[in-house]
Amino acid sequence: MSRDEARAIRDTELEKDRARYGLLAVVVSNLAIAGVAIFGVWQLDGDKAVIVGILTAAFTAVSSMTTAYLGIKAISNTARSIALGDGPARRLPEAAPPSAPDRRAP
Repeated sequence: MSRDEARAIRDTELEKDRARYGLLAVVVSNLAIAGVAIFGVWQLDGDKAVIVGILTAAFTAVSSMTTAYLGIKAISNTARSIALGDGPARRLPEAAPPSAPDRRAP
């Protein structure tokens, strides 16, 4: 195995670990936010105005965190593929060479 192949395998494993632990962090924090919101609603004994505020804040926090993670991950993947030369420019078929001009006698 050459150095380039070993490096590519190591980089791939690193990206998998980053994705795995990043997603784990998002899921754990979302569960923590949901747990605190549920506990807060349970302790309020039916004050509907405050319950709506807590649930709105919890939903906003969960959706913001999840959206931020997915957006950052997508941009990171795009930047990495462009840096490695796997970007959109490489995927386009090469243009056909220009055809020779028609050389007919006048």
